[in-house]
Amino acid sequence: MSESRMPEFDHDVDTAIVTGATGDVGSWVVDRLADRGVTVVGLDLERPDGVRANAEFRAVDLTEQGPTWETIDEVDPDAIVHLAAVSDPRATPGTRLFENNVTSAYNVLVAAGRAETDVVWTSSQATYGALFSETEWTPDYLPIDEAHDRRPEDPYGLSKVCGEETARAIARRYGISVTTIRPATIFSPDKARARPSEDGTDLSEEATGSNFGSYVDVRDVARMVEAAFASDHDGHETVLAVADENYLGQPTAELVEAVCGELPADCGLEGRESALSNAKAAALLDWTPAYSWHDDGTDEPSEPTWL
Repeated sequence: MSESRMPEFDHDVDTAIVTGATGDVGSWVVDRLADRGVTVVGLDLERPDGVRANAEFRAVDLTEQGPTWETIDEVDPDAIVHLAAVSDPRATPGTRLFENNVTSAYNVLVAAGRAETDVVWTSSQATYGALFSETEWTPDYLPIDEAHDRRPEDPYGLSKVCGEETARAIARRYGISVTTIRPATIFSPDKARARPSEDGTDLSEEATGSNFGSYVDVRDVARMVEAAFASDHDGHETVLAVADENYLGQPTAELVEAVCGELPADCGLEGRESALSNAKAAALLDWTPAYSWHDDGTDEPSEPTWL
């Protein structure tokens, strides 16, 4: 294996299942793992037309317990990466979104526990309640960390809180390691939003969404998956995936004050520092963001080529 394809993070995962494998985030995770020699079995509602070295794809509806458990048992992976979810409560009926996300997370996590397989999965910044809030939302303190109170009002954020509690319960019951990643707004290398889908949303509305321009590059999310593979933590841990700075190009404290009317009494932000903290990811996973919205450009492709 060439040096460029050697794992950045030293782990012993040889085979991994990736759910939501053809999605905006999953396709990048499949690429990163397969490029570095991991045999990937990608699960999604439909198989892609393209072919990807070191990867195969299966059509599985994760809300169906039988096929989900059967597939995980048959593949017998070293790790499972659960990325499949419906993410926009404005474009999908709440009942459908909530049932899909909670049921699929439960089926995957229980199957992983029964197989004694470690899991990395994506929750969301929406668990804090700011992203789709109908009422006024102000952070308790800044920067926001993993311990900040979660108070969502929408079905997406609520589904992710339920998923996090399921992950905690499964890790406790079966003794497996579960890493919950809470990404900020995810961007792809061409600067397009990867998830949640908010095409056409101007920056003022984005700021009003109360994450104050917090974001993470999709490639850094894929790196965090690999960092979680390499971690030796036990039980359930939650980590925020977020870039060091906001993408709005303004002092974050000023953005918070403009949106909320005032700053919380406990505010430790400096300059354009992100309103969400990535300190735990650095301490627990030895992960720091490698990509910035403010980079001049990239020679890397803007999307995986096998789709």
